[in-house]
Amino acid sequence: MAFDYSKLRGRIREVFNTQENFAKNIEISTVSLSAKLNGKVQFTQVEIAKSIKMLEIGNSEISDYFFKQKLSLININTNN
Repeated sequence: MAFDYSKLRGRIREVFNTQENFAKNIEISTVSLSAKLNGKVQFTQVEIAKSIKMLEIGNSEISDYFFKQKLSLININTNN
């Protein structure tokens, strides 16, 4: 399952200006952050907790930032 991190990317830019600054603040490498934002590696619970605190994301918004499913085009086979 792929997640859409576009809202998270925007919030990172708003608060930290760059992904590099954000990565330093949550104590991961920029390469690791990039892999996570591109869906190659999942965020850990600790990373999500740090991110929520650093980005001042409310509890009711967590799923919008970290668990929003990425929409993809799906071929639907219709049998008439």
